[in-house]
Amino acid sequence: MWLLFLLPACVASVLSCIRLVRMTATADALSGQEGPRPPEAVGIGLYETAYLAGGPDRVVELALVLMASRGRLHLAHTGWTTVVDPRGRSRLERAVIATVGPEGQCRTDDLRAAMGSHPTVLEIGSRLSLAGLATPAAVQRYTVLVVRQVRQALLLSVVLLAAALVVGGLLDGDAVTPLAWFTLPLVLASGTLLMARVDVYPYTHWASPTGQEVLREVRPPRQHGLTDDEERELLTAVAMNGPAALPDARLRAALRRH
Repeated sequence: MWLLFLLPACVASVLSCIRLVRMTATADALSGQEGPRPPEAVGIGLYETAYLAGGPDRVVELALVLMASRGRLHLAHTGWTTVVDPRGRSRLERAVIATVGPEGQCRTDDLRAAMGSHPTVLEIGSRLSLAGLATPAAVQRYTVLVVRQVRQALLLSVVLLAAALVVGGLLDGDAVTPLAWFTLPLVLASGTLLMARVDVYPYTHWASPTGQEVLREVRPPRQHGLTDDEERELLTAVAMNGPAALPDARLRAALRRH
C-alpha cells in the first residue's frame, strides 16, 4: 500500500532534478556563446547598480524615487502616480512619463509592472549581461523556478514518507521498508540542492559572480543634477536595498505594492 506514496515522490524528485541539470547546462552554454567585455568597459551608474542588486523592478523603483525627489512625479501613498513635470531628462524618465499615459496619472503598481518589461529597462540588463556582470533575465527567473521545484519535491517526499510510515505501520506492520525505499527520492532531491548551492545558486542572482564583486566595490559616480551629497547617498541606498532604505514613511508607503 505504501508503494502508492513512493511512486509520486520518485517522479517529482527525478523530474525536478532533471530540470535543474538541464537548466545548468543551458545557462553554461549561454554564458559561453559570447565572451564578456571587461567590467571597466561598462559604465556602472545608479541604474546599473540597481539592476545588479535587484533587477528590472529595482531600476523602476529607483527611477520613481529619483523623479519624485526632483519634483517630476508625485507618488501618493494611496497607490497612484501623477506626472508633475512632463519633460523627461533621460530616456528612462521619458519612458516613465509615456507609460503613465496622456492623462498624467495611473496606478503605481500598473506603472511598475509595465516599466519592468520596458525596452529601456531591459536594455540595461542586456548591456550588463553582455559584459558578464548580470545573469540573463530569463536564466535568472527559470533558475529560481527550478530550484523551488526541487525544494517542493523534497518537501513532498517528506510528507509522503510520513504517510507511508503510518500506512506501513498500521496496515502492513512494517515501517522500516518504506523508510529504506524513500531514501532514494530524499537523497536525490537533497543531494541536488546541495549541488545547486555551488553550481546553480549564482544564477539565482541578478548579478553574476563577477557582477557581485563589482557590486560590493562600486561607488556610483556623481551624476548630473545630484548636487546634494545626501540625495546621492539616498539614491545609492535605494539602488542597493530598495524602497526599504527610504527614511520617508509616506514615500515607502507609496512604493508598497497594493
